[in-house]
Amino acid sequence: MVLHPAGKVREAGQDVTFCCKASGTPAPQKYYWYHNGTLLEGKAQRSSGRLALRGLAPGQAGTYHCKASSEAGAIRSAPAQLTVLAQGQQSCRAEPEPSLVELPSECPQDAGGSRYYNVGRCPASPCPGGPAEPSGCGPEAGRCCGVRRMELRQVPCAGSLLPVKVVAECGCGPCAQPRVLVQGRVTAADTGEPLRFGHIFLGGRKVGFTGYQGSFTIEVPPDTQRLVARFVDGQQRLVDAVKVLPFDRRGGAVYHEVKMLRKKEPVELDGGRSNAIPLGEAGGREPVGELVLPAGAFVRPSGEVFNGTVKASVTFVDPRDMATASAASSDLSFADADGEIVPLRTYGMFAVDFREGDSGAALQAGPVQVRMDAGQVWMPEHLQKMKLWSLNPESGLWEEEGVLRPAGGGRRKKREERTFLVGNLEIRERRLFNLDVPEERRCFVKVRAYSNEKFNPYEQLEGVVVSLVNLEPQPGFPSNPRAWGRFDSVVTGANGACLPAFCDGRRPDAYTALVTATLGGEELEAVASSPRLNPSAVGVAQPYLGKLGYRRSDHEDAALKKTAFQINVAKPDPDNADESNGPVYSYRSLRECEEAPVGANHLRFYRVEVDRYEYNVVPFRESDVTSWTGDYLAWWPNPQEFRACFIKVRLEGPQEYMVRSRNAGGSHPRTRGRLYGLRDSRSVRDPLLAGTSGACVEFKCGGMLFDQSLVDRTLVSIVPQGSCRRTAINGLLRDYLSRHPPLADNNHTGAFSMLAPLDPLGHNYGIYTVTDQNPRLAKEIAIGRCFAGTSDGFSREMRAAEGTAVTFSCQERPPGRESFFQRLLSAPAEA
Repeated sequence: MVLHPAGKVREAGQDVTFCCKASGTPAPQKYYWYHNGTLLEGKAQRSSGRLALRGLAPGQAGTYHCKASSEAGAIRSAPAQLTVLAQGQQSCRAEPEPSLVELPSECPQDAGGSRYYNVGRCPASPCPGGPAEPSGCGPEAGRCCGVRRMELRQVPCAGSLLPVKVVAECGCGPCAQPRVLVQGRVTAADTGEPLRFGHIFLGGRKVGFTGYQGSFTIEVPPDTQRLVARFVDGQQRLVDAVKVLPFDRRGGAVYHEVKMLRKKEPVELDGGRSNAIPLGEAGGREPVGELVLPAGAFVRPSGEVFNGTVKASVTFVDPRDMATASAASSDLSFADADGEIVPLRTYGMFAVDFREGDSGAALQAGPVQVRMDAGQVWMPEHLQKMKLWSLNPESGLWEEEGVLRPAGGGRRKKREERTFLVGNLEIRERRLFNLDVPEERRCFVKVRAYSNEKFNPYEQLEGVVVSLVNLEPQPGFPSNPRAWGRFDSVVTGANGACLPAFCDGRRPDAYTALVTATLGGEELEAVASSPRLNPSAVGVAQPYLGKLGYRRSDHEDAALKKTAFQINVAKPDPDNADESNGPVYSYRSLRECEEAPVGANHLRFYRVEVDRYEYNVVPFRESDVTSWTGDYLAWWPNPQEFRACFIKVRLEGPQEYMVRSRNAGGSHPRTRGRLYGLRDSRSVRDPLLAGTSGACVEFKCGGMLFDQSLVDRTLVSIVPQGSCRRTAINGLLRDYLSRHPPLADNNHTGAFSMLAPLDPLGHNYGIYTVTDQNPRLAKEIAIGRCFAGTSDGFSREMRAAEGTAVTFSCQERPPGRESFFQRLLSAPAEA
């Protein structure tokens, strides 16, 4: 499906058009349209990928999808939501929704000492389109609910006034068109070696290369529902990786770590004789099966039989090895007879590479035989469903090659008592194959991510990549009970994420799942399960929690990471009220899962709280690019490009200290002296130098403001908490600032001020700058470089003596935080 219908909002009486388009061989000839899952009758609805509805009535609201078919099969589109409003009904209320931001610690706002302030937000919901539109199949700019007016408020704070902009009115306007990006890094699964200058394909089209460190950025084409990328090693050392990469439709970049398997060393075969290659014998395990190549099976692309020496490499992805899950290709899905994309459960996949021994030219093979040991299949019903599949590298879907049927015993004496499943295939253009069964026992698991372990509903994180690996049902493979069968990844939105998983209603432990979460490459932490399980922290009430058997990865070994949890995917009992509220939902209850209120049962991840605090005068949620508002005081001046700047501070004293940056307009006439925001960061002790710590503090980069007309050199003031005095400034930084007047006054010995550089200076100056399309990722990379004191790497080892911009000497007993922050908040702009 190359074009999916898009969601629309219309008023009653207006017209609407939905469009879809499929490609295939042979080309699809018939299209069928469905409303809320029911086939729409009429010749017009079956002849093309265009559905026109005239004079809409409220009853026509709901979901619409199309199905395209040909002799080769069928494929369904993703559903599109049609909202039909009554005449005069508003889809965008002028009154903003509540949205809380945390004020600095010295700013309590009520008798209870709460520091949260309501700044309001406008839901990014679509507004009705025009009464008429062209064909309806082209791109539709659309109108969306957004900020129409903001007001500046002054919040009392420690004897001073803290400015904050709040949303005063919402209204319909042009929808934001942010760039949708996927970023990441490609490495070898065994060594971590980066894929340098590897080829990247979307469908059959090459779109670029990976960088020297394996990094990549892909701009997601418009209307993409399923992003399938293929990574190819030009040196042919690694197996091609076909990945289905989740992305954030609202814009910004989502970060992925892509693993590639190393090709198995080739063995030399005599093409004129029969040969057998075992599948999955690594690590001393009994092979899952074998690939049998009869004499004369190898042929050149021209069809000529090749009987010479063949170099054969067969790389097996063994689900009995948990380490292979992250390196497996695709997302183990296929299109069934109705065109619905449904999951497979794998028993192993293998990549083949046959080449002539002398010339190295690629060879084809066929027909060849695949023999699978039936003793490796622990679920009896799977014996009747096992099939051979090949991967379509353009769609990322597996397509059936043949059925595996029971046969007699093995050829070798030690296997005479074994039963084998046998199938045939030909190896032509496609080189990646699978031993899979369709699995109908499916559910969804609700997961949310939070900015800290307080789990406040308004502090959920969006843009987090949550991954779920389905583990082998009990009792599992005899050699490894922790085998995997499938994996899925989903990106969290404003209401969390719903991950597909295999489940069972009769045996709670029939299927288990291992779940992890990352944000910009940073692993989030799961809720602890030992020494005592706390249902209110996990997010699931008893007794259902006990049935799920929740266990964090460090449950039995405290030395393990705390970044994953494992559950039994126990399908909810429809007759049990305790299991009707999540976190596991039946497969037909996806919408219920997606729209579940935050108070419903769910599983949780959170960012480990570090001693960092951020305050923006113009509120912005870094996990939601659409929350950006064009304003002169916006911390991020451009929603398509995020530039993060950090300054490294060295502190000589007996303890760790909080360090704050105050960021105000410095040279722009519209912002001079006006606050952009505050950043706090606690210093970290240097492991090599006693009595020394260092802090990496974010400041607002100098540069263009949102109107892109004039630059502003932000006036940055760095003040450590406590009785500290400035003792040294990096010589290179001091020289640079002196060559780029005007200079900021540094007449206060307990602070350092500068007009922010417009150039990216680098670690020799103690200034660290990173530009990226993802604000969180830009900051993580910059912090990593600052902590390491070098220009690359994500190291978190603080070396306070290296790459610092300014040094302070601090006394043992600092004054209270209130006097420190009051002094900084009330300081005039030129201080």
